[in-house]
Amino acid sequence: MKQVLIISATIILLTACKGNKTPVTETEIVGNPNQVTLSAVQLQNASIQIGKIEQQSIASILKVNGKIDVPPQNMVSISVPLGGYLKTSKLLPGMHVNKNEVIGIVEDQQYIQLQQDYLTAKANIVFLEKEYNRQKELNQSQASSDKVFQQAESEFRSKKILITALTQKLLLAGININAISENNISRSVNIVSPINGFVTKVNVNIGKYVSPTDVLFELVNPSDIHLALQVFEKDIDKLFIGQPLIAYTNNQPKKKYDCEILLIGKELSINRNTEVHCHFEAYDKTLIPGTYMNAEIAIKNKESSVLPAEAVVQFESKHYIFKAINNNKFEMLEVNIGETEKGFTAIFFTANEAQLKNDNFVIKGAYALLMSLKNKSEE
Repeated sequence: MKQVLIISATIILLTACKGNKTPVTETEIVGNPNQVTLSAVQLQNASIQIGKIEQQSIASILKVNGKIDVPPQNMVSISVPLGGYLKTSKLLPGMHVNKNEVIGIVEDQQYIQLQQDYLTAKANIVFLEKEYNRQKELNQSQASSDKVFQQAESEFRSKKILITALTQKLLLAGININAISENNISRSVNIVSPINGFVTKVNVNIGKYVSPTDVLFELVNPSDIHLALQVFEKDIDKLFIGQPLIAYTNNQPKKKYDCEILLIGKELSINRNTEVHCHFEAYDKTLIPGTYMNAEIAIKNKESSVLPAEAVVQFESKHYIFKAINNNKFEMLEVNIGETEKGFTAIFFTANEAQLKNDNFVIKGAYALLMSLKNKSEE
C-alpha cells in the first residue's frame, strides 16, 4: 500500500510540473535596420563607387531684394525758366522722346517784351558806340571835357551790359537770338528734350499757366539702369565691389540677369540695412525703373566637409548618406546638408563627425542602396 501511495504522488507531481512548464521560444536576433548587404550581382548592377569626405569651400547663397533704379543724371524734370501758358504738347506717360525733340510750346507776352528790349538795345548800341569813339577823339585833342567823354563811355558800356544780360535771358528761354529781328518776333518758345528717353510723368494740360518752379514733364533714360538692393548690416561685410550676382523678377523667376556690385552704401537706415547698387551686364529695355527684383549673391564660406551631390539621398524630408562597412555592406547615416556648388554638397553629420572623416562613403549609387534598404524593411 505504501508503494502505491508513493507511485501516485510521483504521478501527481509529474503532472503538476508538466502543467506549470513555460514554453521556451527561440530568441530572434534583429539586425541594424539602417544596414543593407548586397549580393555580388546587386553590387555590380548598382555601380557602387566609394570615396572619402573632402574639405572644400562651398559658397552659400545670400538672398536679398530691391528694385530697378536709374542714376540722377538719367532722370530729368522739365520746367520753363520764365513761365508761361502751355500752348501745345502731345506727351503721354510711356512715350519715347529723342534728344532736342520739341515736346511742348509755351507762350507769353513777356517773350515779346524780352525780344523787343533786346532788339532796341542792339539798335541803340550802334549810335552809342559811335558817340563814344567820337568823344574819345575829341577828348584826346582837348576839344571836349572829360565829363562829356565819361558820360558817353558810361552809356555805351551800360548798353553793352544790358545786351549781354538780355542775350542770356533769351538763351535761357530757348530763343535763338540769331533768328529774331524787327520783322521776326515770336510770342512762344519751344520746350525741347535734353535726353533720349521715355516720359514718366505729365503734370500739365493745354492752356495751363506754369511758373518757373513748376515741373511740366519728367523724363528718364533707362539705358544706364542699375539695381538697388537692400542688404542688412550683418551681411554687408560679405560683399565687395565687383562681386557677381544674379537677379530676377517675381513674374519671370527663370529669366536670370547677370549683375555686378558697383557701390556699397556707407550709411544704415532705421531698419539696419543699406543700399547696394549693382550694374546690369547687359541692358534689357523690358526692365522698367521701379520694378521689384530678387537677387542671389554667392558668398564664400569657410571650408566644409563635402561629398558629391549624388552621394546624398532624400527620404521622408530627411537626408542620408551611406557609409561603406565592407565591400558589400553599407550603413545609412542621417545628415544635414548645406549649399551645393560645382557638384559638391556640404555635409553636417548628426553624429560625431571626427570619427567619420577617415571612413569610406558611397559617392555613386546611393539611390540604389536606398531602394534596396527600403524594400528590405517592407518584406
